[in-house]
Amino acid sequence: MPLVATRLSISSALADRGPVCYRNPYKRTIVRILTRQEEAMSTLTPAPVSLEVPTGSWRLDPVHSSAGFAVKHMGVSTFRGRFEDLDATLEVADDGGASLSGAVRVDSLQVKDENLQAHLGSPEFFDVERHPEIAFRSSSLRREGDELVLDGELTIKDKTRPVHARGEITGPSVILGDQARVGISLEAVIDRTEYGLDWNAPLPKGGFAVGDEVKLSIELELAPEEG
Repeated sequence: MPLVATRLSISSALADRGPVCYRNPYKRTIVRILTRQEEAMSTLTPAPVSLEVPTGSWRLDPVHSSAGFAVKHMGVSTFRGRFEDLDATLEVADDGGASLSGAVRVDSLQVKDENLQAHLGSPEFFDVERHPEIAFRSSSLRREGDELVLDGELTIKDKTRPVHARGEITGPSVILGDQARVGISLEAVIDRTEYGLDWNAPLPKGGFAVGDEVKLSIELELAPEEG
């Protein structure tokens, strides 16, 4: 019979002596007794990784921010669109933890062809009359080395799905007029069909007109909210 590792907690007096291993004489089982420190570490919740941004609310500077998407077209090129009307807020807590939320107005979508813009706003795509906004909010916003990592939720056409994004945060920097600014860049890849954006057309030799995989990108410049 193979040896089985079994975890056991005992009284604090014995635990303070350090890790102890013994063999149960009746079973071929090795029992390792944990120290008090090891017990504490096994249930320790990681502290939030600071974004190194001052505490408070940071609001979007819409003039210097953008949100867009890219998707394969006809299997040979990449089609890009952007939203002109967006908003976002970065909240930084006293412990360094942070959250990011925002939305874009779907009717602010800009593409080069009016007919295509009308099609994208129709029920076959964004259905702008019934679903005027795309919204996102983070459940976790953290640094991993030089990267900024966001986990959260994205809502399109009343369908909310998990989203994972990576990018970078820069600043805070002081600009003209002694104003502080923070920059956030993030990219995520989603499957548009999970959000009810199902329209497509088959191509004569196989494949489809529009790819299912869509790359989302946001570039945000944020300033401290004035009290």
